[in-house]
Amino acid sequence: MKLLERLKNEVLTADGAIGTVLYSYGLEYCHEEMNLQRPELIEKIHSEYIAAGADVIQTNSYGANAIKLARYGLEEDVEAINKAAIAIAKKAAAPGGQYVLATIGGIRGIRNTDVTLEEILTAVLVQAEALLSGQPDAVLLETYYNFEELTETVKLIRSLTDVPIIAQVSMAEPGVLQNGLPLNDAFEQLQAIGADIVGVNCRLGPHHTIQAFETVQLPEQAFMSAYPNASLLDIEDGRVVYESEIDYYAKAAVELRNQGVRLIGGCCGTTPKHIQAVKQALSQLEPVTEKQAKQQPVIELQEAEPREQQPLHEKAKTQRSIIVELDTPRHLEIEGFLDGSQQLYDAGADVVMMADNSLASPRISNIAMGALLKEQGIRPLTHLTCRDRNLIGLQSHLMGLNALGIHDILAVTGDPTKVGDFPGATSVYDVSSMELISLIKQLNDGISFSGKPLRKKANFSVAAAFNPNVRVLDRAVARLEKKIEHGADYFISQPVYTKEKIIEIYEATKHLETPIYIGIMPVTSHKSAQFLHHEVPGIKLSEDALSRMEACGDDKDKATAEGIAIAKELVEVAAQYFNGIYLITPFLRYDMTLELMNYIHQLDEQQKGVQA
Repeated sequence: MKLLERLKNEVLTADGAIGTVLYSYGLEYCHEEMNLQRPELIEKIHSEYIAAGADVIQTNSYGANAIKLARYGLEEDVEAINKAAIAIAKKAAAPGGQYVLATIGGIRGIRNTDVTLEEILTAVLVQAEALLSGQPDAVLLETYYNFEELTETVKLIRSLTDVPIIAQVSMAEPGVLQNGLPLNDAFEQLQAIGADIVGVNCRLGPHHTIQAFETVQLPEQAFMSAYPNASLLDIEDGRVVYESEIDYYAKAAVELRNQGVRLIGGCCGTTPKHIQAVKQALSQLEPVTEKQAKQQPVIELQEAEPREQQPLHEKAKTQRSIIVELDTPRHLEIEGFLDGSQQLYDAGADVVMMADNSLASPRISNIAMGALLKEQGIRPLTHLTCRDRNLIGLQSHLMGLNALGIHDILAVTGDPTKVGDFPGATSVYDVSSMELISLIKQLNDGISFSGKPLRKKANFSVAAAFNPNVRVLDRAVARLEKKIEHGADYFISQPVYTKEKIIEIYEATKHLETPIYIGIMPVTSHKSAQFLHHEVPGIKLSEDALSRMEACGDDKDKATAEGIAIAKELVEVAAQYFNGIYLITPFLRYDMTLELMNYIHQLDEQQKGVQA
């Protein structure tokens, strides 16, 4: 009898974790490679789960795709590893006739990867074809945090085969996916595109998994599955452990059956002992055919508080807008920074922008200085880098900014730590700047990074960085288009040092409706010009600018005047093509920025006179 036929009248027991057992043996490398290196060990684990009572086992192929195997230099072995996986499982299941699931794991997790969906599907196709060649009883898609990835994968697998598809999501919060989609809605969408069994696995233990299923109705066209973790994980002496009593897990399996689940196994932390207890607990129970799902609590989201000022991306579409950057101090004396910020704001800057430990060197927190600026009536714009904070810190930081009424953000990936004061420090990079933009926009919808309602919508206007100082500008523009897809409201460019480059930028980006602020930073000396040109990533000066600064020699006043003169020439061109101007203050020399701001105002007044 085939798997779906059995599930019509029975609650079946699946196996538990393979990785947990291998981990207990001290094998912490690539578990999927064991299909080739230690096939007898993998077969032994399958046999232990079968002996424990598993009706269904899965192949040891969770991460056996080219993207994940590339971490170990095994991307060329995808076909061999997957064909071995299905062969080993089928051999172990043959004597008892257990069902074999061909397992394909999600690639995007809570910590996303930079690979595109197209690249993911290409990798899945190769893996799936290898597994399907072994004629599994079903395909198990498990540990999918990204719902788009799962739905597209289901469509791909369904185009390849008629065997049953089990589609399992992973939740960071009970009953809701990472994008805020309720679990019940996710199940409805999955069965509509061809999933035969819909379920959950990983991340949550039995308690929260049961809690999630309480809000789910029985699907009309599919069965349900659940593979909870043994418990919430803990760390002991640097090793991951799961504290779980076997009897507790078995009772949880019964409760999952009471919620309508018909295929019950285990994920991280579970062992053959857990599965044996589950089998015994479920052996006399028939499937549930009716249930009353709990209503998902309806949380009315409060609208975001009205903004005090017009968003920069709206202003820059129709009129002149100036952003000035002033770095927060690298020391504890802040009076000069506050005074400079006040003068710049009073001179007509829309915002005072503060970097987030630029060049990986620590400065006073821009969120702290932003709060002080707001107290002075100055509108702050803060950078937010992916380098220094994990997802927990990023969301906490953003929630704090929203609470302070700081709504202007520049999302950046961040310079690597090796270029800064602490080259041995860890770079986090849980997400890229593009992913961070998407997550910030998710907060604007009132949804946390994990999918949990925030009770109130945030109100961020999100800028993205633009580096036009590249050999092939079209590629940089393509990145802008991707950032727009992720939700970028406007762009702020790296400083530009040639008139020709400004015009080139305009021609390459004039098809975009998203505003661009062109970066202008005056140089203060020949040495600083050389440093910027040769050592600072993303900045290149023209040969003319370099020679003009060199001609100033060691005369500081002459160098300052020449640096401003060069910047004014650039400003004059930028103002003709772009409403947004971004002035970067060098070394707290805000007197130079003030002079450039006054020059912009003069140009605008002259233009008004011409138009009049």
